[in-house]
Amino acid sequence: MNSVRGLLAASVIAIQNSCFIYPACQKCFSRLILDSRRFNCLKCGCTGEAKDASYRYRLSLRIADTNDLFDITVFGSCLDPFFGVTAENLQRCIQDFNQLSGEANADASPRLLVQAVETCFIGRRFIFGV
Repeated sequence: MNSVRGLLAASVIAIQNSCFIYPACQKCFSRLILDSRRFNCLKCGCTGEAKDASYRYRLSLRIADTNDLFDITVFGSCLDPFFGVTAENLQRCIQDFNQLSGEANADASPRLLVQAVETCFIGRRFIFGV
């Protein structure tokens, strides 16, 4: 694995998917497998009750600098200022919205949220640590 790190100034040209948060293992940050009652981490074996699962931001972007296109994913609490809440609180808002609207898909993000994220990021220039 290449250990060279650097900074990249680039503009966001697209949001790659509409799933901005995921249930994350508190030990290794891997995606948890959730069922109605329990969670399980396939990477480190951590288990617990589904209601106690923690959530983490994951924003997949297509970015462009002056010469190239890149697909990158930004993880974690560095996105809190852009969303205005932690991933945990956003997940609660999405669950509340889904319950009120009768949405059956627990991973569904309200279209309004997707539009807000697109408005916030697309066309803006950021410095990414890569």
